[in-house]
Amino acid sequence: MAPVKVFGPAMSTNVARVILCLEEVGAEYEVVNIDMKSQEHKSPEHLARNPFGQIPAFQDGHLLLWESRAISKYVLRKYKKDEVDLLREGNLEEAAMVDVWTEVEAHTYNPALSPIVYQCLIGPMMRGVPTDEKVVAESLEKLKKVLEVYEARLSKHSYLAGDFVSFADLNHFPYTFYFMATPHAALFDSYPHVKAWWDRLMARPAVKKIAATMVPPKA
Repeated sequence: MAPVKVFGPAMSTNVARVILCLEEVGAEYEVVNIDMKSQEHKSPEHLARNPFGQIPAFQDGHLLLWESRAISKYVLRKYKKDEVDLLREGNLEEAAMVDVWTEVEAHTYNPALSPIVYQCLIGPMMRGVPTDEKVVAESLEKLKKVLEVYEARLSKHSYLAGDFVSFADLNHFPYTFYFMATPHAALFDSYPHVKAWWDRLMARPAVKKIAATMVPPKA
């Protein structure tokens, strides 16, 4: 069987999310780089894979998918094993909590944290745009409020959905990894249960492997 294909640069947060899930389930895959600088993601060939001209795109035989969280769930369902069940769909309550914290990451955590990554790393280091310290300060205040909720949750459970690692946790890896390369990484030290949770994630073999391919620009 031909390996599935992930289209996009491996250092992209959304691409990394998909690759991490593929690594966690031990699937065979191929990463096909898309040159963002030359606007390859807007080419007719790529638009046939992702009609919005974004990354990643994903191919499994005749099936084409886009949107990294949806792709990741497809991967976790396809390659689900008794010992690797990161969506917990065999247990209604556990699956519901995975869904809850997956939504929290997408709609609450990421909107607070990602502007800091952009302002401190992506903008100045990759696009020559100076850091907007006002945006950073406002985002840090939002992130602190989010981390207070996470700290309370993780003081009761080892992972977000419960005492088991799940997609809800892995979903946080790409942007948090880059956040830890910003001057504000020490913020996590103020939330010891959050920091311990992050350290547990970073100790996972699949996470270590993907992290090695995601060298962040220097802040």
